[in-house]
Amino acid sequence: MFSGINAFTLFHVMLSVVGIISGLVVIGGLLTAQRLSGWTPVFVWTTVAATATGFVCSFNGVTPAVGAGVVSRVVLILLLVALYVKKLAGGWNRTYVITAVISVYLNCFVLVAQLFLKMPALQALVPNGNEPPFAISQGIVLLLFVCAGYAAVKRLRAAG
Repeated sequence: MFSGINAFTLFHVMLSVVGIISGLVVIGGLLTAQRLSGWTPVFVWTTVAATATGFVCSFNGVTPAVGAGVVSRVVLILLLVALYVKKLAGGWNRTYVITAVISVYLNCFVLVAQLFLKMPALQALVPNGNEPPFAISQGIVLLLFVCAGYAAVKRLRAAG
């Protein structure tokens, strides 16, 4: 599965996987009104590192992954300000919840895109990259994260 992949790209992929897994755990905590202080820095800093290293990996022009990376940088800046500068005071708590969910979504968006590009069985379904199976998959991922984000913000309001 990793044949032909250089060490730096593998490092980027591993950061991304850790960021996604820890981010899903953090979202789970947000949905149950639990601050998972051990998981949060793992999620935040692996996601920051994955976003930074993503721009160094092979650049083949502007792609959806590059667009997601640009948006992710802006979102991560807001997340870092909310979490570490404003310390989740007032409305910054909501900003953190929303940006955390968006950050994990963007990583999952790229993951789905990469799976369709790299896995032969999925690539066969979308030879041009714009066929319905790809759009449906991305739509389902987006819907799941919109629902999770809505529920997490609603839970935050109920707890506040």
